[in-house]
Amino acid sequence: MTTPTALIPAQAAARLHEYTVIDVRTPGEYAAGHVPGAHNIPLDHLHTALPALKAAAARGDLLMVCASGNRSTTACAELAAADIPAATLTGGTTAWAGEGRTLHRPENGRAVWPMERQVRLAAGSLVVLGLAAGTRWRPARWLSAAIGTGLVFSAATNTCGMAAALAKLPHNQPRTTDLDATLQALQD
Repeated sequence: MTTPTALIPAQAAARLHEYTVIDVRTPGEYAAGHVPGAHNIPLDHLHTALPALKAAAARGDLLMVCASGNRSTTACAELAAADIPAATLTGGTTAWAGEGRTLHRPENGRAVWPMERQVRLAAGSLVVLGLAAGTRWRPARWLSAAIGTGLVFSAATNTCGMAAALAKLPHNQPRTTDLDATLQALQD
């Protein structure tokens, strides 16, 4: 089992040409802006991509990227369990752009809100719905309590069930042809 390396954006930028960059965000997030040269393999499709990633790692170093560094750290752990070495970009594309580095945005890409923003909208909407419905039917307030409890659990465990559910929505899923092309490019 390998130990993942964490790189700050300046370190990654200095050696970007040496890395095969894998962005583990949803396709919509990737289309909204990604590190130049990055390939998109959403985190929930990483297991399927292990053979292609193993082939790419045999040719050079892998750099895993997401929005904040949480999903890329999870990806590195999954790759390490498969004995595939990889580094993670600390702070993700948010830190990358925050240092003034450019993000590539494809011309035909469909921009989707970042997952964190999607979660905030869904959680906030459900809390307001629970409170509003609770004025007529008191048990509906439990919806707000459940969402609040879920957010506390999410923060304590650094996991997010709502993000996992939202990632399965159609606008957050890669087209099969896109994922197949990415996997093929990594194996070549």
